[in-house]
Amino acid sequence: MSEQRYFLKLSYKGTHFFGWQRQPNAITVQEYIEDALTQMNRNREVKITGCGRTDTGVHAAEFYAHFEMNADWNTETFAYKLNCMIPEDIAIQKVIKVPEGLHSRFSATSRTYHYFVHNEKNPFLNKTSWLVRQDLDLEKMNKASDLLTKHENFKCFSKTITGISSFKCDVTAAHWTKTSGGYQFTIQANRFLRNMVRAIVGTMVDLGTGKIEFSDFQKILDSQERSKAGQSVPPQGLFLVKVDYDNDKTIID
Repeated sequence: MSEQRYFLKLSYKGTHFFGWQRQPNAITVQEYIEDALTQMNRNREVKITGCGRTDTGVHAAEFYAHFEMNADWNTETFAYKLNCMIPEDIAIQKVIKVPEGLHSRFSATSRTYHYFVHNEKNPFLNKTSWLVRQDLDLEKMNKASDLLTKHENFKCFSKTITGISSFKCDVTAAHWTKTSGGYQFTIQANRFLRNMVRAIVGTMVDLGTGKIEFSDFQKILDSQERSKAGQSVPPQGLFLVKVDYDNDKTIID
């Protein structure tokens, strides 16, 4: 009897995890969920595949993962049981039966991230936002954001050792907005490189605080050199907030 493919729709606060992906001698989101599913599967190992991977300290307001398993419960009961077995910093919103060919990573058509910046020291934000005391020039930063949607190669914002063959990404939206206590950066693309969003934010904050000019930002994009771009900003301000699927979207929603 073939096993049923399921999607998990979940969220997690990444503060206490070394990212999504299972790794030796580190606490990860994937490890907790796989161990719980294996226990629910009468200790027969269950492996899950995520829609991407987040780094240490990065959060996910929306994340999908898929796995195969034969279960006797309806999906609501399945989600309830799984939530009872995992830490409070991880929440399963839905367990969804999907067709065999639907893949949490490769079937995704776009991903959207938010990065949060606050201007004044706030103990309630220091795990979910980055403190930048200077005011930022949103006009300049949004002008630079427009450049991202016209660019193709983002090697200058990627970690130098990644093992990937292509640095091409299709950025379909990017913009900064003012919030009540600071700023929010939103970016959507078909794929992201390792550390890409945090490097973009770091470079744009340099622009917004006057450390570099708009012409410098253009030169950094064209350089394809990580050393030319700004710092990789801290992970706690970064949230994966949306993953889109064209195929069987009504099932995912």
